Amino acid sequence: MTTQAVSAQFGLNTGEQVNMLTTVTDGTEQEVLTSGVVSAAGGVSAQSLGTFADGKVITQIIQPPAAATKIIYAYISRRGEIAKVLPVVSGVVVSQPMPCGFRLQAGDTLRVLTAASNTNRAAAYNVVTAQGVNAIFSVTPTGAATNQLTHILTGQTIGESLNGQRIASHYFNSTDGAKYRGGSALILSDRGLPVGACIAVAQTSLQVQPNSMGTCGIALNFQAVAITTS
Repeated sequence: MTTQAVSAQFGLNTGEQVNMLTTVTDGTEQEVLTSGVVSAAGGVSAQSLGTFADGKVITQIIQPPAAATKIIYAYISRRGEIAKVLPVVSGVVVSQPMPCGFRLQAGDTLRVLTAASNTNRAAAYNVVTAQGVNAIFSVTPTGAATNQLTHILTGQTIGESLNGQRIASHYFNSTDGAKYRGGSALILSDRGLPVGACIAVAQTSLQVQPNSMGTCGIALNFQAVAITTS
């Protein structure tokens, strides 16, 4: 099994900076801990993000979760649920700091999934609804097909997971955009018609950031799909 280091940097409302750094196994979702060494004199011991900063607010994402080869998705987990989806970067992409407003609790963890190759086709559609629900839907396309994205924790479709909610912002991590119809993840209605779309952004070329273009409401039988040409 291959491994690679994942790092991130968060600014807190207290003025503190939190440096995250852990070597993870590719293809297996894992936790990233605080860095045990941030200066010649050492630093904080390696621990979960929520343990280190319980009750404090992440006000700035100085560096999004980043991996040398490819990071597919990242999020803050709370009691086994996705509490906050996070932008990602891979390789030598220059990071752009972003504002944030997320209060941490004890037990919160930073979790990521990496891939050994930057040509890995795994894609992740990150969603925040107007009701405040955060979700990630993933798929690994193979060949020319209509590939349905399903929730990374429950395996549900977007309709089953977010029925009755409206997407407020979203972003789609994928290096496969040139093979997608419209270069996007599509939201299909129960009639199979596109009612929403999110452009695919290659995290090995650009920093993925949230946008509000192509958002829509979600009903029970809606699907999120990536229609590939090869």
